[in-house]
This record gives sequence, structure tokens and C-alpha cells, in this order.
Amino acid sequence: MEKIFVVHEHHASHLHWDLRLEDNGVLVSFAIPKEPPLAKGKKNLAIKVEDHPLSYADFEGVISEGHYGAGTVNIWDNGTYQLFKKTPSEYIVSFNGKKLSGKYMLIRFKKAGENQWLFFKN
Repeated sequence: MEKIFVVHEHHASHLHWDLRLEDNGVLVSFAIPKEPPLAKGKKNLAIKVEDHPLSYADFEGVISEGHYGAGTVNIWDNGTYQLFKKTPSEYIVSFNGKKLSGKYMLIRFKKAGENQWLFFKN
């Protein structure tokens, strides 16, 4: 079953990208400090952050100063994805977006804690 995904380009205190995957009625979210990889061979850090409501998938605009995530948010990419595997330390998905396309993996660093993951094209 295909689900939606969105990648927000987030100009907050530091430019980063927010990967959001629809799962169980929410958007499971990861902050990625560098632009998401489009080719195999590049591995990016991904920090697991709090889930967001599904309605956030269409959000573009400015989060005002004084609020969490203050800054400009734009949709960098969106589309659908197919989930092949999901465990507490691994996601294997196939994206069907304008920029992200094909099989990707999110793998948790077990020794670094629950929130630090690697994100890469497989």
C-alpha cells in the first residue's frame, strides 16, 4: 500500500530538510542536516524528531519567531512511498517523488542512541 511522504526544506536557525513519512495516521519525521541524497553512495545523518499530524504534509510558510522551528518552510519534494520493511531500527522504502525516486534506507545507529539514523539511497 502506498503512503504519502514529504520533504520540507526548513530555513530555521540552521538550514535542514525534514523527511516525513505517513505511518499509522501521523507523519513520522526526521531532520536531515544536509540535502537528501539523490544518488547511491552518499549517506546522510537523520535525526528522529517528534511525529507531526498528517495535515502538516501540505504546509508551506513561515513559522513565527518564538515558536518551535521558527523560520521558512518550503516543500522540497513530495509524493508517495511504498514501505518494504519497518523495524525499530530500520526502514526500507521506495519513493515515488519528483526528486526522491527509488529505494532508500533509514538505519538507526544503535550505539549512538535512538534518535540518530543514517539515510541513504540503496
